[in-house]
Amino acid sequence: MSEAMQYDVVVLGAGPVGENVADRARAAGLRTAVVESELVGGECSYWACMPSKALLRPAIAQAEARKLPGLSASVRGPLDAAAVLARRDDFTSHWKDDGQVGWIDGIGADIYRGHGRLDGPRRVVVKGPDGTEQVLTARHAVAVCTGTRAVVPDLPGVAGAKPWTSREATSSQHVPGRLVVVGGGVVGVEMATAWQALGSQVTLLIRGGGLLPKMESFAGELVAGALTEAGATIRYGVSVASVERDGGTGPVTVVLDGGERVEADEILFATGRAPRSEDIGLESIGLRPGSWLTVDDSCLVEGSDWLYAVGDVNHRALLTHQGKYQARIAGAAIAARAAGVPLLETDRWGAHAATADHAAVPQVVFTDPEVASVGLTLAEAEAAGHRVRAVDYEIGSVAGASLYGDGYTGRARMIVDLDREILRGVTFAGPGVGEMLHSATIAVVAEVPVDRLWHAVPAYPTISEIWLRLLETYRG
Repeated sequence: MSEAMQYDVVVLGAGPVGENVADRARAAGLRTAVVESELVGGECSYWACMPSKALLRPAIAQAEARKLPGLSASVRGPLDAAAVLARRDDFTSHWKDDGQVGWIDGIGADIYRGHGRLDGPRRVVVKGPDGTEQVLTARHAVAVCTGTRAVVPDLPGVAGAKPWTSREATSSQHVPGRLVVVGGGVVGVEMATAWQALGSQVTLLIRGGGLLPKMESFAGELVAGALTEAGATIRYGVSVASVERDGGTGPVTVVLDGGERVEADEILFATGRAPRSEDIGLESIGLRPGSWLTVDDSCLVEGSDWLYAVGDVNHRALLTHQGKYQARIAGAAIAARAAGVPLLETDRWGAHAATADHAAVPQVVFTDPEVASVGLTLAEAEAAGHRVRAVDYEIGSVAGASLYGDGYTGRARMIVDLDREILRGVTFAGPGVGEMLHSATIAVVAEVPVDRLWHAVPAYPTISEIWLRLLETYRG
């Protein structure tokens, strides 16, 4: 083992979160090392956000174009699957990370290729691809930014069936004739939307009674309606008991809990995520391998003064943009602590507090129709003890929506805190609503009074006029 290299900050994981922690540390003048065992750029760049949205964009564009007279007749044919997959490959840089390596080099951080493990406080051992080991020590902080991995349930026959996870679903080079999707969360409905549009016959198997169970119920209902209209089959209240696939190739048979058998060409398990913390040396500092890492609002791991956990691995908000937000907060906190500057711990919206993770998380589900939400749902607001009122409005009744496409159907909901007269949450479901979400995010984060929102005049004729209709409905 070679002599230890000393840094101010060592970052485990070079996805978007690790990159941003390194960027903030370097901007503060701290010597920084980044350790990555796979591709620099991480899950988002190669197996999640970018490839999935590249697959989805043609599907959504086609669905919307079919609602416009003068254009609908020319988009009735199937998507050019080969062209869609090729564009997806371009967005992943064909699974090569040269560009992102160049970016890290450009900020002046050092990259170590290999598997990094903690080896006691402020010490990381990196085992390179050739088996050699390098020791890195950190004067101020080690930031764990290792993200999550897909969870595949331990069912009879699953291991030998070689099921898809989100990685295979976003990187597949072929379109399966029949695809079974297990799970009705964001990954499940987005991949069902994409592959149904690309030519697969999709069957969704849902344990519960609806899609997108963590969002307002109307969102899942609208997405389910569109998927069904597109030709997908949705089965509610069913569970997979086992999977059969001879030799791991050819057709796969899914056996349901009632004994029914469903045959497909591929099966995707979209059944949750687990932290990538099982083999990073947590036991060397008294923590349990494979656990989520609990942190404070500066992303400092509880009980530590040097270990940070940033992004999905801390289980606060499993979204790339939230992880990057946490990285900016954590980077500022690391720099402040290294310089001996007091943290702004009393300011919940200050530079060192990731308050949005539990007060204003924005999310877009890129289905047909899109779903966009921020803050609390009605159920969450009531469970938190707030005295609230849900205000609903049909988006299709707004002039901008009717111009967007014939037969536009959607719904908007804002959750008003009746004691403070501010918004606790907003949800939109409908074509094109994703680009309206930031206005809702600003309203929730800034705690803009409803009376002041009345003076934020939406342009006519845009879909954003839904804001005026919601406020009118609330005011009566």
